[in-house]
Amino acid sequence: MVQEKKIVEEVSGWLRVYDDGSIDRTWTGPPQVSFMAEPVMPHEKFIDGVAVKDVDTDSGFRVRIYLPEKKITDSETLPIILHFHGGGFCISEASWYMYYAVYTRLARTSCSIVVSVYLPRAPEHRLLAACEESYHALLWLRSLARGDMHEKWLNEHADFTRVFLIGDSSGGNLVHEIAARAGNEELSPLRLAGGIPVHPGFVRATRSKSELEQPQSPFLTLDMLDRFLNFALPLGSTKDHPITCPMGDAAPPISSLKMPPMMLCVAETDLIIDTEMEYYEAMKKAGKDFELFLSAGVGHTFYLNKIAVDLDEVTATRTQELIAAISEFIKRH
Repeated sequence: MVQEKKIVEEVSGWLRVYDDGSIDRTWTGPPQVSFMAEPVMPHEKFIDGVAVKDVDTDSGFRVRIYLPEKKITDSETLPIILHFHGGGFCISEASWYMYYAVYTRLARTSCSIVVSVYLPRAPEHRLLAACEESYHALLWLRSLARGDMHEKWLNEHADFTRVFLIGDSSGGNLVHEIAARAGNEELSPLRLAGGIPVHPGFVRATRSKSELEQPQSPFLTLDMLDRFLNFALPLGSTKDHPITCPMGDAAPPISSLKMPPMMLCVAETDLIIDTEMEYYEAMKKAGKDFELFLSAGVGHTFYLNKIAVDLDEVTATRTQELIAAISEFIKRH
């Protein structure tokens, strides 16, 4: 008789952990939204002005590359946006439709090549695994810039002196961490031109006022926040860990960090806006080149909700504004 395995931990439709240690990330929430968490196959032909391919790198990890279409007469090289996906370090894939919809649009609008990293996920791979993979992706770009390795789309079309980091939610935490590490690395001829943490998952062990008062959303509830970070953080750590609280006492002093120009993107009704703003104030106090972009009347990673982007005028407008602001930041740097 085969004994049926039992769920020992579950995160609201996103993730189940079984008593045999196996993990199931099949979406079990409302079926009408399941398409957003389904993979999009790469297509090396241009569709709506963007071609997409997956690359297994010589360094042992995988990336998805979005290449915007250029005119035959257009010889200029394009900036690179190195993307780290969100998901509380526990869910999401670079190939998911929700990212495909946003990052094809950003590649097209900003005339940039987007390189999205397939990140290791907790609980199988706790932090700092996602940090190490993200940093290796930046060093892989440096190897391409130096001619030590070759990737056709990037070596033929990319400007390695204009590399930008971007990340959603927990991917925003990675933007800070990788930018801070890069400050101590000789990257030449690659140049890290900027960082864009979007609604980063910066929190503290104690609840903030916004966590207690702001509305919870399909993309972030307090239960998701607590459970994902419990799976992701090193055993014995609290949310005051430097990856989740870079402005805290356990993290390196922000004044000691060599950071590129940054633009922090926040949403007015985000559960964790208070700690995101605490991070912003700490960066400004330390004299960093740091700017803020606020999306009014919307919540955490609102732009990833394709249904709302298509059907709700406010979400559509705020998404357009956010992509325009990111594109303008890249253009200025």
